[in-house]
Amino acid sequence: MSDAVRRLGLVLGDQLSFDLSLFDALDPARDAVLMAEVSEEACYVPHHPQKIVLVFSAMRHFAQALETRGWRVIYVRLDAPDNSGSLAGELRRWHAALGGPALHLSECGEWRVEEALRTGGLSLNWHVDRRFLCSREEFARWAGNRRQLRMELFYREMRRRSGLLLEPDGGPLGGSWNFDADNRKALPKGARGPFPARFRQDVITREVVALVGERFASHYGRLEGFDYPVTHAEAQELWQHFLEFSLPSFGDYQDAMAEGEPYLFHARISAALNIGLLDLRQLCADVESAHRQGQVPLNAAEGFIRQLIGWREYVHGIYWLRMPDYAALNVFGNRRALPELYWSGRTEMRCMAQAISQTLELGYAHHIQRLMVTGNFALLAGIAPSAICEWYLAVYLDAFEWVELPNTLGMVMHADGGYLGSKPYCASGRYIQRMSDHCGACRYRVDRATEDDACPFNSLYWHFLMRHRDHLGRNPRLAMAYRNLQRMDESRVAALWQRGEQLLARLDAGEAL
Repeated sequence: MSDAVRRLGLVLGDQLSFDLSLFDALDPARDAVLMAEVSEEACYVPHHPQKIVLVFSAMRHFAQALETRGWRVIYVRLDAPDNSGSLAGELRRWHAALGGPALHLSECGEWRVEEALRTGGLSLNWHVDRRFLCSREEFARWAGNRRQLRMELFYREMRRRSGLLLEPDGGPLGGSWNFDADNRKALPKGARGPFPARFRQDVITREVVALVGERFASHYGRLEGFDYPVTHAEAQELWQHFLEFSLPSFGDYQDAMAEGEPYLFHARISAALNIGLLDLRQLCADVESAHRQGQVPLNAAEGFIRQLIGWREYVHGIYWLRMPDYAALNVFGNRRALPELYWSGRTEMRCMAQAISQTLELGYAHHIQRLMVTGNFALLAGIAPSAICEWYLAVYLDAFEWVELPNTLGMVMHADGGYLGSKPYCASGRYIQRMSDHCGACRYRVDRATEDDACPFNSLYWHFLMRHRDHLGRNPRLAMAYRNLQRMDESRVAALWQRGEQLLARLDAGEAL
């Protein structure tokens, strides 16, 4: 066996792409591919059971597809008796068993994984992860010596580089680079999103579900009902469903929230994209084509493409530019533990209960639920960044550290002091009232701030601004908020502070809100 393998390529669970760069260095006739399900990756945070099912089932399907294409695949199942439990351990074990072939890898998605492999005592040949438009090195060159890296400027550069949504003269289609102002509409009363695309579990997925139910029963989140795509063909079906039924309305209502509507007009493709089942370039080309053919309005097409080649590429660049130090940033010095309600969903705050219960059931919440509900609460309550970052990484199917950490630590918690975003995304309950129908069914009153039945977001918002006035008071994007605070009479300010203190004390005592 060792004589037959000249090179061994390691494919990780979030690298399930036939265009992975390491394949360029391998010959199916002489080389082999190693894939391994390991407990270390399933347990370093308590991943949602459906997330583990997604990755392991997609890995098994991908291994079969590689074999169909003529590749020799060494596949290590989680329950294999000689499984070492770690990627580095499996790479060392098979390197020795095969007589020391040359080892090839594509760049990892997570710093932790890449560091473990780089320091594992083996000589490795690394290949650029070309699933991204902008490589780590290219992003570092763009960043240069800039003190702040603004996504909008990076996004415009990526539009020029990719040629997407440009006029013949190179300017932006429609005369503007960004139509975000058109993408903040509340959902009309009674409106609902299309029926979501769902996928039946095949024999492979059912085997994985049984395995996960046996091995990871203690992990938070519901295992039953898994219906996500686990193959490239299924991921394409999900993508086509979004293009046909949801993308035309995605722009207008991408920030909206509604009772009992977890998906609305969102694509739900991020998990499939992040593990390699979809190709970024194809998605962008499809969206541009749909707009130019008159099927999709420009604000929807631009907004979706901005999420992919703007924000997604941007946070990937930030992550690899600043790790590992970035993970430890905590500019506000927050130390509060993550409240138990994040794991149970038991709270009388309707918006929080909806977002968290949905997360535990589906492993999914769209970006406004993450940013302006669960994230906003964590920011206002002063939760330790590491605690909320771990929660997001554990509970969402699409969460891998390269995308989760900058979004949570930088955008949600502003823990990097404004390196990623120019202002904290803090808001009172009025924002949630404007963008959802949650407040009407809530026991708290969104039109009150200091009373016992007042929406907790209201007093916590002002409490946050008061306690961080020295740090945020000169931020021009918060100038209006601080002017409003300055205009309040002393009794009002004192009442807001007292109500905020009471709510935080209840969190510290482990009480539900």
